[in-house]
Amino acid sequence: MRALVTGGAGFIGHHLVQHLIGATDWQLTILDRLDCSGNLNRLSELSLPKGRVRFIYHDLRAEINEQLGRQIGEQDYVFHLAASTHVDRSITNPMMFVYDNVVGTGNLLQWARDYCQESFCYFSTDEVFGPAEPGVKFKEWDRYKAGNPYSASKAGGEELCVAFHNTYGVPVIITHCMNAFGERQHPEKFVPSTIRKISRGETVSVHYDPDTGKPGSRFYIHARHIASAALFVAENGVTGEKYNITGSEEVDNLSIAKAVAEMVGEPLKFELADFATSRPGHDMRYDLDGGALHALGWRQPENFLQALDHTVKWTLENPQWL
Repeated sequence: MRALVTGGAGFIGHHLVQHLIGATDWQLTILDRLDCSGNLNRLSELSLPKGRVRFIYHDLRAEINEQLGRQIGEQDYVFHLAASTHVDRSITNPMMFVYDNVVGTGNLLQWARDYCQESFCYFSTDEVFGPAEPGVKFKEWDRYKAGNPYSASKAGGEELCVAFHNTYGVPVIITHCMNAFGERQHPEKFVPSTIRKISRGETVSVHYDPDTGKPGSRFYIHARHIASAALFVAENGVTGEKYNITGSEEVDNLSIAKAVAEMVGEPLKFELADFATSRPGHDMRYDLDGGALHALGWRQPENFLQALDHTVKWTLENPQWL
């Protein structure tokens, strides 16, 4: 069997590559443009077996021409993770996200019409639904309410996937992932940024809602668990359907900072920042209903604090990733 992983040098992408190598005997092709998110050093640390993994450089904003299409070749499975993902950058440069996440996805879908055999797994995000009020869990086919250009661009790519499935029969499966963390994550993200600041004695900024006094919360999930769910969905999911990949428990960002400080063994210095003025376009809370994926039989391998402890210890031993 053969699988293509776009964005395979990225954070979640390299965890997926590692999981596929360990859990299958598939031949893997990684397609990446190696921008600010892609980093080949992630892959070099995995000690990938010779002969099973090949790398192709391509920027998906450009069409996959006939020559490149033949070079990639037919693939049984496609995992499309290549994307621009940072909310702050999408607010500064929204059109970059439109080109990367909408146009890029369209170019890959056009190629997949002739080359994808079993399933085309598109990685979307919980952010397409917008903020979730307390007690609300969004289901897979609920309406979009994007709060920023990043989430809007991911919703646009998602709708292209639905259209290519309905129009051309591309075997699309869509996943909505909640907030990821884990080893080798870009240091701009909250968990590695918090590890770095606490270990250096710096102040951690925690965004909160001044109307309620509550900090923002997320259902964080380790990238290796997302990888496990992605393979499970690709092999067991129904084409044309969507599946939510959810974290095990809701944790607010101040509680995460306190947990990281305890794991690092240093005191926590923090300040509360009004999210509406300090980070416009960000949402205070997300939540998804993971019932469809659970009904298929997938379960998360470990809870949040276990995965966080492993990540903190690994990162302290590998400070070059901070």
